[in-house]
Amino acid sequence: MMKIIVLLIFIAVLFWFFRSLFSKRKHKTWILSDTHRQVLEEQVFFYSRLSAEDKASFEARMEEFLSGITITGVNTTVEDLDRVLIGASAIIPIFSFPNWAYTDINEVLLYPDNFSEDFRQEGGDRAVLGMVGSGAMQGTMILSQHELRKGFSNKTDKSNTAIHEFVHLIDKSDGATDGLPENIIRHQYVVPWLNLMHENIKTIRSGRSDINPYGSTNEAEFFAVVSEYFFERPDLLHRKHPELYSLLEQIFGKKADLAR
Repeated sequence: MMKIIVLLIFIAVLFWFFRSLFSKRKHKTWILSDTHRQVLEEQVFFYSRLSAEDKASFEARMEEFLSGITITGVNTTVEDLDRVLIGASAIIPIFSFPNWAYTDINEVLLYPDNFSEDFRQEGGDRAVLGMVGSGAMQGTMILSQHELRKGFSNKTDKSNTAIHEFVHLIDKSDGATDGLPENIIRHQYVVPWLNLMHENIKTIRSGRSDINPYGSTNEAEFFAVVSEYFFERPDLLHRKHPELYSLLEQIFGKKADLAR
């Protein structure tokens, strides 16, 4: 009996060793080049406004993130541009939290364009731009390559699909995707945030708001939509929704640069 137990332990140790070895070899270490930095300067407004010291920190965290995940193209080719934009999208909402690490994502699937809720890339009803997987797709994010690039190339809109999906991951990290990111929001801002969120959802539904109507779907989508707005057009959000802007400053722990 003892020999059998020892053998089972030995097999378990071997399994763990080889799985660990495979995991370490699975991802290549990602190192930003000068070309990648140029992309960040030209296309990522958030990064371009940082100090030299903060840019170095941003880059280091991007490298760590990209070295730990797989990015797979599905009927499309993943280019360095896509990797840089995905990495930037991940770091932007958590930049003020130096000890934050995403624990619920292993892979990003990049589709060429919009897709359906059952992941079809052809036919009608392809309205999904991005999605955080659950169930069998747990640990996976799906993004439209077209929308990923558009989110950074369009300097005047209030949308960024990739940031939207990473905000969902932040929201989900406390166990509930409910628009209340308990792992980053300080206690004194919880009630003001809930009140302002519900007030704005009502305003959106009444047709009297410039916030994307998708934000009125539920609390989780509202948080993701206004977070896109905050990081993409902080100047406009500050002017049109000063209370929202102020609370999002507190939630994300950093002012979004208002200069455009």
